[in-house]
Amino acid sequence: MKSKTKFNYYFDNVFIHLLVWLIIFGLPIFLADRGQGISWSYFWRQSSVMLSFMIVFYVNYLFLIQRYLYNQKTQKFILINLLLIIAMASLMYFAHDFIMSLNLDGRPMRRRRQYSSLPYIFIGRNLFSLALIVGLSVAIKMSARWAMVEAERKELEKAKTEAELMNLKSQINPHFLLNTLNNIYALIEFNPPKAQTAVEELSKLLRHLLYDNNEKFGPLLKEVEFIKNYIELMRIRLAKNVTLTTNIDVSPNTSTQIAPLIYISLIENAFKHGVSGNKKSLIDIQLREKPNGVVEFICKNSHFPKSESDKSGSGIGLNQVKRRLELLYPKQYTWIQTIENEDEGSIFLSHLTINTK
Repeated sequence: MKSKTKFNYYFDNVFIHLLVWLIIFGLPIFLADRGQGISWSYFWRQSSVMLSFMIVFYVNYLFLIQRYLYNQKTQKFILINLLLIIAMASLMYFAHDFIMSLNLDGRPMRRRRQYSSLPYIFIGRNLFSLALIVGLSVAIKMSARWAMVEAERKELEKAKTEAELMNLKSQINPHFLLNTLNNIYALIEFNPPKAQTAVEELSKLLRHLLYDNNEKFGPLLKEVEFIKNYIELMRIRLAKNVTLTTNIDVSPNTSTQIAPLIYISLIENAFKHGVSGNKKSLIDIQLREKPNGVVEFICKNSHFPKSESDKSGSGIGLNQVKRRLELLYPKQYTWIQTIENEDEGSIFLSHLTINTK
């Protein structure tokens, strides 16, 4: 991952650098034409300046910044650059004077040594320009390094998030399977035919767990089918005092993607806490998709809290739901859980809205 990021970074920067320097070295050609044809003397003088800038820039960009500035050796970095700048400024002066002496344009040489009497002004101006080039190389190198570090940080965060999601899903599957097997075990004792039917329903659910939920997101329709199969499996063991209603309104042509198993813990929780052996109980499950890509899930159930000694369902399901929502749908969901008091007892409400767009 890191090597790929570096490769893309260097490839992009090499292309940009080549383009920039081609433009810079091409400018003297356009500027050299002073109405009498191209002034080759002017072209080579300007090219020597650009070449000097280029040398100072890349000595810093490719070597000095990496070796000294990144390793907190600032004093050495400044000292070496001072020597480099003074040397290059002196060379620029002599190169400029040498090109003037060649008289490449064959024109009168009255002003051939126009800078000879003022070498310190000429060199001083170049010193300032070269110092700016050093500052530019530092700024570009630091910006590029920051961009690469930031890209690597995002890659690491993405990998960490995916690993955490996989870990959460690996916990959900055994948790879900344990609860379902507990239900089938209870059926075997008093109703073997229903237990046999439950095993068949469980096989459908396991097929979804094994093959259909390996991705971060999956088709909403498959999740709906999974929910329906699970509800039918749970319906088998319900007593007559339990009223179970469902309302699933999802278009058969929808292409909406949803996080697999995001609702199953909420439904499990409803069956765990919403069913009493001797009291009138209610479970109402609603799932609908709105035209704007919002999926709304509402689950109401009678509220019969389990005692501390009841370990059926490890209690980790709702915490997993919250964590997965935070990772997969940051600022794209609302989840309200409340307990309402009605005439026939307390009702637990779980209202989850997810914006899938």
